[in-house]
Order: sequence, then structure tokens, then C-alpha cells
Amino acid sequence: MQIHFIAIGGSAMHNLALALHHKGYIITGSDDVIFEPSKSRLADEGLLPGTFGWFPEKIHEEIDAVILGMHAKPNNPELLRAQELGLTIYSYPEFLYEQSKDKTRVVIGGSHGKTTITSMILHVLNYHDLEVDYMVGAQLDGFDRMVHLTEDNDFIVLEGDEYLSSPIDRRPKFHLYKPNIALLSGIAWDHINVFPTFENYVEQFQVFTESIVKGGSITYNIEDEEVKYIVESSENAIRKFPYGTPDYSVENGQTLLETPEGPMPIEVFGKHNLSNLAGAKWICQNMGVDEGDFYEAIATFSGASKRLEKIAEGKSAIAFKDFAHSPSKVTATTAAVKEQYPNRKLIACLELHTYSSFNADFLKEYEGALDAADEAIVFYLPESVKIKKLKEVTPKQIAEAFERKDLKIFTEASAFRNFVFGQGYANSVLLLMSSGNYGGLDLEAVKELIMD
Repeated sequence: MQIHFIAIGGSAMHNLALALHHKGYIITGSDDVIFEPSKSRLADEGLLPGTFGWFPEKIHEEIDAVILGMHAKPNNPELLRAQELGLTIYSYPEFLYEQSKDKTRVVIGGSHGKTTITSMILHVLNYHDLEVDYMVGAQLDGFDRMVHLTEDNDFIVLEGDEYLSSPIDRRPKFHLYKPNIALLSGIAWDHINVFPTFENYVEQFQVFTESIVKGGSITYNIEDEEVKYIVESSENAIRKFPYGTPDYSVENGQTLLETPEGPMPIEVFGKHNLSNLAGAKWICQNMGVDEGDFYEAIATFSGASKRLEKIAEGKSAIAFKDFAHSPSKVTATTAAVKEQYPNRKLIACLELHTYSSFNADFLKEYEGALDAADEAIVFYLPESVKIKKLKEVTPKQIAEAFERKDLKIFTEASAFRNFVFGQGYANSVLLLMSSGNYGGLDLEAVKELIMD
């Protein structure tokens, strides 16, 4: 097959392009800008566009399908040409479904934890040499790509994102996968630029639950009231498996998971990660992995990329970096680090970077999110607000939203950088949380600082 990607440079899109290239498909693509690591990875496989931009002449009748990325716009010249020629146009999730409609589809959904749970499942299966197709939203140790597709594997494991499918398909991605085996980890209002009310957001998870194939199953977090209500009130003819946080303890900075064989040390920590682990165990068991084999494998799981990732450890200081940016994730991550290191000073730095976090009405959702930290810092760039064409967000609004009198707020990258490098980190933990880059903060220099 010959496939053309419109907006090939995205994180998900370029991984799908690489997967199909390795499957033997003929791949072409376009984009107006491509950043690293996508750029180098496409170049290494000969898939990097020779010139950036949109070129309708690349679209011709010999193309079997066009895959449209979210970065493109509805009036994209290549899209308009493809529509004019009557070519088959897929969104990213639509094409994944086409590739997996004859497989058993395992879909992991939820506002938070889905990348970690998917990563845990894939780690366990890989540990035991069990081959599956997959799509996950982070780069994993031991895996070449974030997408892997074959003709032969019986299972495909998909991270089920609730964000939109494409510029011309406004359905959430996870509505299109039609899972045989599903998991729902939790619901916390996100993507307010698309789902303006909490009720509208919750509705997307109801649709997801109803999309599960009749006779299939859903594993769900019974500790989340919204999830519990949605699943238990569903009249879909599916099996329902609840899970909760397993018993565990923390001793001298080490988390011990209670198992039938006794306490077992694990590398991940925090209540939310233990809950994720419990969900992953149920899914693996549904896929044929017995409990003992699951525990053996999960003991070696160190986490998904950018998810509570330890970036440096010195004699008396530790630094973590986390993708957390929504209120529920910030709360859970901050609390997890403090629970793991109760006798160390926790310096928690949050960068506000997303559309939601710059919304004045949504800001109040952050109330108490940094309360577990001994020292709490919020950093944001006013120019980022302007770029997103949003109303001005002031330090006063942020202070009122978090409701923490000693909150430090920085609005300049240089001031934030000076703060980070001006601290003493003896017997401390530095936690950096953002989906951005902290105003260009030099993380290698941070590592050296912590390890001195």
C-alpha cells in the first residue's frame, strides 16, 4: 500500500509512519515544521520530507490512503486535493482501527494514568516474550517505536486518548477503537478548549464504555466516583472488573507492594502508580498472564518516559521530572513524592503551559494541588498566554487559585532559572512538572547541580 501522511512530523504520526514503513508500506508525507526527535527518526528511515510545506502535487490517484494529523488545518492544500480526487482519508485512530479490526483490541482510557498503565502492560508482555501490536504515548525502554503493527499478532494494546481525532473529525480518538478489553482509570476534567463543561467531558467516557464490543470487558477504578457510576450504570452487555489501590508500604524511600508471596520492592511509587499497577495486572491476566508472572515482570518496571522520571540523584538530593500539568495529576504527583520521601524537603515547581491552565475559570481547579510540597513554585510565561490568544493571566489570579500564601510565582525564564540554581538541595527533592520545557531550563545543568 502507498500511504501519504499530512502532518507527518507529530509524535504519534511519525511513529505510525515508521511502523508502516517497517511493515513494508510505501510512505510519503508533508509538514510545515518538524522538530526533534521526529526529524532525525524520519531522516534515518528516508521518510523526512525534502522540503517543508504543503504540496498538492504530492497527492495523486495512486495513493491508497491519506492519514490526516491534528496539526493540519481543514483548508490544508493537500487535504483539499485528496478530497477533490476522492481518496480515502483516515484520521490517526481510524487507521489504527482498520489495522486492528481482526485483532483483539485492548484499549486503556482515562484522564490520567493511561500512558503508565499501557506501558506497564507492554513491559510485562515484553518481559515474557509475548508479541503484541501496540500504540503508546511515550517512548519505552526496550521498544524501538511507540507504534508497532503486524499481520500476525492476535492482540493490539492501544492507549485511548480522549482528544479529537483530526481537524475534520471531532470525535475523541478512543471512541473509534471499539475495544474487546477496556480499562478506565479515572476522570478529571481536561481539554476544556474542546469540552467546555465537566458534564460534556464525562459524557465522552460514557460513549467509550458503550463502544466496548458486546461480550467484552471493562476493568475500572472503583475508587473514582465518576468512573464507578459510568461503568456500573452502563447497560452494555460486558463483564465488569473493579480494581483499587493495592496494599503497600514505604520504608526508607523504598515502596514495597504486598503480594501473595509477601512484600515485594518495586521501582515505581505513589498511590496513583500503585492503582495503575493494579489495573495493569487485571488487563494482563485477561490477556493470559498469570499473577505470579505479572509480579515478576512488574518488579523491573521503572516508569514511562516523562512520567515521574528520576533525572538525577546525589548523596542527599534527588530530582524528578514529570509530565503532570492538569490539577489532578499535579496533586497526585506531588503527594506521591512527599509520601516516598517524607523526611526530605520537597521543592515542587509547576510550569503552567497548556490552554486549560491559562483559563481564568479553570485555574481554580488547582486549589490545593501543591499543598504536599514544602516549597511550592509556579512558573509561566505571559507571552505563552498571548500566543494562545487568551486573556491575560496575572500572578494574583494564580495565587488566589492555588490558595497557598507562600506560593512563589515567576513570569520570566531567567528569574525561574536563577531560583532553581540558587537553591541548596541538601536533604531535598526537586520536582519539576510540566508538559513544556520550563522556559528552556538546562536540565543537564540541573542534573549536575543535584549530583554535586
